[in-house]
Amino acid sequence: MEYSEELVRQVTAAVIAALQGRSGSGEIPSVPSNGALPEDDVPSMAGQERINLKKTDYSSYPPAKQGTDPKEVVIGVGAAFQREIKKTICGIPLEDVLRNVKAGIEEEGMVPRVVKILDTSDVCFMALESAKLSGSGIGIGIQSKGTTVIHQKDLYPLSNLELFPQAPLMTLETYRHIGKNAAKYVKGEQVVPVPSVNDPMVRPKYQVKAAIMHIAETEQLDYNLKAIEWEER
Repeated sequence: MEYSEELVRQVTAAVIAALQGRSGSGEIPSVPSNGALPEDDVPSMAGQERINLKKTDYSSYPPAKQGTDPKEVVIGVGAAFQREIKKTICGIPLEDVLRNVKAGIEEEGMVPRVVKILDTSDVCFMALESAKLSGSGIGIGIQSKGTTVIHQKDLYPLSNLELFPQAPLMTLETYRHIGKNAAKYVKGEQVVPVPSVNDPMVRPKYQVKAAIMHIAETEQLDYNLKAIEWEER
């Protein structure tokens, strides 16, 4: 089973059922996208240990190489990127996200390279690994749900250059601007942080969906491969 809106509804329903009490029938009701509980039930997820029962095999992909081009910006994407997860948490196709980040880098005269990070699903560590692989020392980490970080190779994992934690509020324009800023860090230019919108209601609204997407990403990790060169094929 790939990550889907139906899965989100089932898990949300399970949580609601637990909060409402455990003295009922024991069956898990479905919750539609509008949040209302319907009369009809859907099958339970009981006994399922993984979101995706089959793990993607990346053994045929070349290991990510150490970059030498001083104009290079490495984009490190999540383990489920463009495979188990096709869109960000707010529904933006991941191929469009990648296209815009790369375009922003290229508009500033720098060179993008995409790798898939397979040994962590933490976006700060993903970005730091990307920066260490980059010929310029600047990298971008993008989780499949859309959370993004710009990092520099000699900084601590949580001491990044820019963090974009509210993925539901991000747009393609934001991702393009992220690419441009990363390229400006390479050039040593003065950088104005990418404007970001803050909505305190985003976390409770998307919490279940974000958790499921993170689990789906983490399930695909392969600590032996660590990182691979990534162009969807």
